[in-house]
Amino acid sequence: MENFEDLGFSKVDYDREQRQGFPEVVYGEGKAVEHIEAIMGKLIERHGKVMVTRVAKEKAEMLLKRFPEAVYDSTSRILLYGKPVLNFGGGVLVLAAGTSDLFVAEEAAITAEWMGCSVKRIYDVGVAGIDRLLAYRDEITKASVLIVVAGMEGALPSVVGGLVQRPVIAVPTSVGYGVHLEGITPLLAMMSSCASGMSVVNIDNGFGAAYQAAMILKLATEGVHHETSVS
Repeated sequence: MENFEDLGFSKVDYDREQRQGFPEVVYGEGKAVEHIEAIMGKLIERHGKVMVTRVAKEKAEMLLKRFPEAVYDSTSRILLYGKPVLNFGGGVLVLAAGTSDLFVAEEAAITAEWMGCSVKRIYDVGVAGIDRLLAYRDEITKASVLIVVAGMEGALPSVVGGLVQRPVIAVPTSVGYGVHLEGITPLLAMMSSCASGMSVVNIDNGFGAAYQAAMILKLATEGVHHETSVS
């Protein structure tokens, strides 16, 4: 059997889950509804689940008529069908600096949940009001992996990185005033951080941060299972 199916406009990668641990995720922005519908149908047929990111509300409404069991989240613009088979140990904590960053934070949170992670959210805890962040210090230090989303000057991940002994995945957003340069300023600030153990994904890439977090927990969970079986 072929590892992919050629639909002409798309080659649907059925082998992605075997290779990488998760099925192919569909990037919805720029794709025609009929193309998304066809790809979704193929992935559901093969995997029983599919996630489509960056789907406009109008497209989602049309797709929901074809797939009534799917669920659409308007904040993250994610369309989901099916649920994870595996649930990983540990937990992901998603922090957002401001309410304007929620479209990225929710993309990360929903993606991580769909991939099998237990997710908690703490929102509107930017450094302009540092007491808001420190009020959640216990929850922050107990998380297995932290996804920290911030725009403006992008300071929040560095602060969080100085509080924990766990991986921190920083996500710059395109939220901010002029010199913010549509996310370039927080991106460079996060990449220049002196906080150890912090990695940085692309601007507004909540999906990429969640995927990385899920891979970390997947590896940790597999390690626990392996140790148990050996003993």
